[in-house]
Amino acid sequence: MKFIINSQTLLRKLQSLSGIINSSNTLPILDDFLFELDESVLKVTATDLETTMVMTMEPTMADEPGKITIQAKLLLDFLKYLPDAPLTFTIDQTTLAVEILSSEGKYKLTGHNAEDYPQVPELADTTSVDIASSLLAAGISKTVFATGNDELRPVMGGVFFELTPDYMTFVATDAHKLVRYRRMDAQLGLSASFIVPRKPLNVLKNLLANDEFPVAVEYNITNASFAFQGVKLYSRLIEGKYPAYEAVIPKDNKNLLTVDRLAFVNSVKRLSPFANQSTHQVRLRISGQELLMNAEDIDYSNEGVERLACTFEGEDMEIGFNSKFLLDMVSNLETDEICFELSGPTRAGIILPVAPENKEENILMLVMPVMLAQN
Repeated sequence: MKFIINSQTLLRKLQSLSGIINSSNTLPILDDFLFELDESVLKVTATDLETTMVMTMEPTMADEPGKITIQAKLLLDFLKYLPDAPLTFTIDQTTLAVEILSSEGKYKLTGHNAEDYPQVPELADTTSVDIASSLLAAGISKTVFATGNDELRPVMGGVFFELTPDYMTFVATDAHKLVRYRRMDAQLGLSASFIVPRKPLNVLKNLLANDEFPVAVEYNITNASFAFQGVKLYSRLIEGKYPAYEAVIPKDNKNLLTVDRLAFVNSVKRLSPFANQSTHQVRLRISGQELLMNAEDIDYSNEGVERLACTFEGEDMEIGFNSKFLLDMVSNLETDEICFELSGPTRAGIILPVAPENKEENILMLVMPVMLAQN
């Protein structure tokens, strides 16, 4: 088995694949990349048994088909210090010896038997749909940060994909915050729903970031795959019924606070260090056209107070939110101003963009309040 490939091309592909590999594995073979050479095509695979990604590339030269696994960390640590130049890989399929020849020198390592590597999933009885990469990337990036880590509620550990004939919705929640991102220009002509775990979505988000191309999505009851430009990512879906998210969104919100988004973000960032380190509470006092924000930690006599100009319709009120949640959510909005829809100090607040640039986007963020600490 022998092939020649550009060092930087290989490095970029392997760095993307490395996001699949866990830092610690019960099976040593899962620390490896699987290399498969078939005629003029090189396929490299990484898996953690739940998520599998295969990348296809074309070597400059390919000879003698074969397959082997190579330790991922060793290979990445080596490649990242090489100049942009061709590499020649020569693999002895009998001894599993790997020799790498570059302009800098010659290197030897030992691979492992590819027969021990887990099989790539085969999806049966699937439904297929094409989704634009920009739409998919936006849906993931706007929601995946709001997923939860509660092992008792595994359905919250992923993003809920809801497909309808007229639009597509992405939903994520951890019970403290919720994001619903809807695209009215995704008219896919079918109805379906499934929950994709956070880890493969984070890998996918980075791969979809730059160009515009169709992504072929296939899914059945247990798995989904995403294929595009020589990449195929397989993910086991999260089983279970997703919470009835529409039911928790308050509908009657008579108090409307509009504020400059960037000014609000910077204010919360400055106040956060002064907040209680367990609740991270930032208090919002809204009176007339002024927003008074403060954070304090009584135990350490820390306090920060800021005033922001705002537009407010409703009754004067006071409400507290977790500053980390506020930053996560508001930082993921792309608009000059944001609107808080509030019904009371003990009920969830809704955050909406004011005059979003993309009229096909419909995004709603919900955050639960923190019980106000009494002064």
